[in-house]
Amino acid sequence: MTQKVLLNSKEVNIILHRLACQLIEKHLDFKDTILVGIQPRGTFLAERLKEMLENEYQTPEIQLGYLDITFFRDDFRRTDKPLEANKTKINFIVENKKVIFIDDVLFTGRSIRAALTAIQSFGRPSEIELLVLIDRRFSRNLPIQPDYRGRQVDAINGEKVKVNWKENDDEDGVYLITN
Repeated sequence: MTQKVLLNSKEVNIILHRLACQLIEKHLDFKDTILVGIQPRGTFLAERLKEMLENEYQTPEIQLGYLDITFFRDDFRRTDKPLEANKTKINFIVENKKVIFIDDVLFTGRSIRAALTAIQSFGRPSEIELLVLIDRRFSRNLPIQPDYRGRQVDAINGEKVKVNWKENDDEDGVYLITN
């Protein structure tokens, strides 16, 4: 197994700032916009962006929620091991709001399809956008594309993209892992 660095900590930070600026350009004061981190790994990116927007770009009170999609996935019954669900934490109404789904890696698109179904339990958003750190563009099973992307990665099927966050993995970095 080999591991190649795609993004180091400094490059991840630069990309996060660029993504934050793109969000500000489109949403300005965020009064009708909600950030939703897709559990489990999208929450680290969502929290980091919220903190950056509020502290470094003085954007007031951004609403952030976490969405668990475990039981909305089309493959959740296709495994023999027991499923571990994460917590959904959405303490606000999404009705007529702009929702930005945030995830670390966009791969097949199935997680986003599940998120589109799951968010309907909380109301009908006026608009849904997608922000991802890594877009694996050649592996889509569904016609889903990000509105905001940190970096495109052309990885073949046997390769895996792994995102590390300092909050969980003691470092920021993105790796391409080949078996």
